[in-house]
Amino acid sequence: MEKQCLECGDKIVGRIDKKFCSDGCRNAYNNRINKDSKNLIRNTNNRLRKNHRILERLNPDGKVTRSKATLVEMGFDFNYFTSIYTTKAGKVYYFVYDQGYLPIEGDYYALVKRKK
Repeated sequence: MEKQCLECGDKIVGRIDKKFCSDGCRNAYNNRINKDSKNLIRNTNNRLRKNHRILERLNPDGKVTRSKATLVEMGFDFNYFTSIYTTKAGKVYYFVYDQGYLPIEGDYYALVKRKK
């Protein structure tokens, strides 16, 4: 029984468990299979990365207060975050990976960094 390359269909020579005829075919196959095929996923990941970079830039020391206007001016999108943390006191922190923000009075946000 002759095995064929999953990418190009050429005959595979070598080990019995080989799936591709070359590194090029293996790379092409995996790139095609694993790419963000849906714009929604790619765009969401891009927005999360951008939000994270903004929070990192505004909060280099781990805790600071910034205005909503500053965040919005830098392109921060409040619709994209990775998790929510509610304290026992009922305060709700929104996190983008390890960078978080807490809405406080007067259109300001407390920016925090989650400790490892």
